[in-house]
Amino acid sequence: MSETVPVSVLVGQTLAGLGVGHVFGVVGSGNFDVVNALRSAGVPFTAARHEGGAATMADAYARMSNRVGVVSTHQGCGLTNAVTGIGEAAKSRTPLIVLTADTQGAAVRSNFKIDQDALARSVGAVAERVHSAESAAADTVRAFRTALNERRTVVLSLPLDVQKEQAPVPGESVQLPAPARLRPNSAGVEQLVDLLRGAARPVFVAGRGGRGARDEILALAEHCGALVATSAVANGLFNGEAFSLGISGGFSSPVTADLISGADLIVGWGCTLNMWTMRHGRLISPDAKVVQIDVEDASLGANRPISLGVLGDAALTAQDALELLKKVQPAAAQKYRSPENALILKSSSWRDVRTPDLSTPALIDPRVLSRELDALLPAERIVSVDSGNFMGYPSQYLAVPDEFGFCFTQAFQAVGLGLSTAIGAAIAQPQRLPVLGAGDGGFLMGISELETAVRLGLPLVCIVYNDAAYGAEVHHFGHGTENTDLGSVTFPDTDIAAIARGFGAEAVTVRTVEDLQSVKAWIAAYEKGIQDRPLVIDAKIASDGGSWWLAEAFQGH
Repeated sequence: MSETVPVSVLVGQTLAGLGVGHVFGVVGSGNFDVVNALRSAGVPFTAARHEGGAATMADAYARMSNRVGVVSTHQGCGLTNAVTGIGEAAKSRTPLIVLTADTQGAAVRSNFKIDQDALARSVGAVAERVHSAESAAADTVRAFRTALNERRTVVLSLPLDVQKEQAPVPGESVQLPAPARLRPNSAGVEQLVDLLRGAARPVFVAGRGGRGARDEILALAEHCGALVATSAVANGLFNGEAFSLGISGGFSSPVTADLISGADLIVGWGCTLNMWTMRHGRLISPDAKVVQIDVEDASLGANRPISLGVLGDAALTAQDALELLKKVQPAAAQKYRSPENALILKSSSWRDVRTPDLSTPALIDPRVLSRELDALLPAERIVSVDSGNFMGYPSQYLAVPDEFGFCFTQAFQAVGLGLSTAIGAAIAQPQRLPVLGAGDGGFLMGISELETAVRLGLPLVCIVYNDAAYGAEVHHFGHGTENTDLGSVTFPDTDIAAIARGFGAEAVTVRTVEDLQSVKAWIAAYEKGIQDRPLVIDAKIASDGGSWWLAEAFQGH
């Protein structure tokens, strides 16, 4: 007679055997057994204070570790609490398993009863479920394969009655092959090479789908004379490259924006060239040709007209294009990689742009603050950014070591995900200093997870750009008539530093550059390896009149 175990145990063991990296969650009666099964099988578990925080932690972990993450929730309300984080992960194509309990099939009057499958699909996730004891292992493997191979967020529902059934233990553990990479067809590669040969000022923009193709993209760029840039989510990918433009889009420096808008060919590598990356198309010259390379056919031309769409893996496409280009053009072309542009790009970042200092004795200019912190904080860092008016400052001024040093959960544009993002990223990259950039509104929305960071002993730096408002709305609607009532989006000043100390974190209120001395002391302890508490920097910031990148963003609504 074969060995049997409860379905909840089999599901946990199967996911552990498949190689999930970490599980985050809030445990209730519905998911208690399956979480313990994962823990017993050796998968680390982090208890969050809210399911929304747990989902975002798992999302950030998966992005920054290149492993499938897991978030576990109770049925019904536990799942609905996590929906914003699940939506962000789904829209970002994060390989993630949402392991959620579900009500029994016959419990039609249960308070927890909702249509979980429909809820999952409504935010772009894939709905899967464990149907029976006999199919439990196969159902779990199918969900994991979808998450890993298709880079999807999968909501795997475990009905309570099925969880308790005895399931046969498979004789052998499942070994999944590495996801297959899609090679482009030769006709598409030939058309791409023809466009590269005909271009005088080519620019490559790599997005999420180009993150594993740095060397191949750079080799092709060097041979065809292209400058390289990234979308925000791939920030850091081309660090150290002399002809890198940094981020393309709302966070572009003036130099970067000028050079991209001067291109006669723009090639997106795993990048949908959306309104953020292309500034609503303003970074594309009317005469420029546009190419997209992507593994998903639906992404080609999804956001703007394109001259060519190539269905294929970014690395393989760049590799094949270089091989063909070298046959018809043996010598590398200079084109946009001129000595003049090389000189310009040496001082092209926002840290090189002079701006007026708007600081007062009570308020610090956020650009000054960001420059100072960039110089103070260790270079080996992982920066996470919440959403809001402030978001350009950490994105533009805080340098990161590579593409695994920047975690940007912005696909859903949800305010309040930043702190949870930073925790998940910190667990994925424990050798790096985690740094959060957040506004006061977003930080207060997610502040319950500060207890999680304290409990975990994370040396996490939280930079709170505190303007006592929902700054995006203030600056957007405040530019209307003088009688505009902004009382719904402005607040009394909050002593966030005092609140942070109540959670057990260290904290400092910063109004001037001199107030950063306390930050230096915290960093000194961190560099000695003896810092085990988060630091919250409650920075009372001066207004620069509103972030122009958000003014552009509002045009998209």
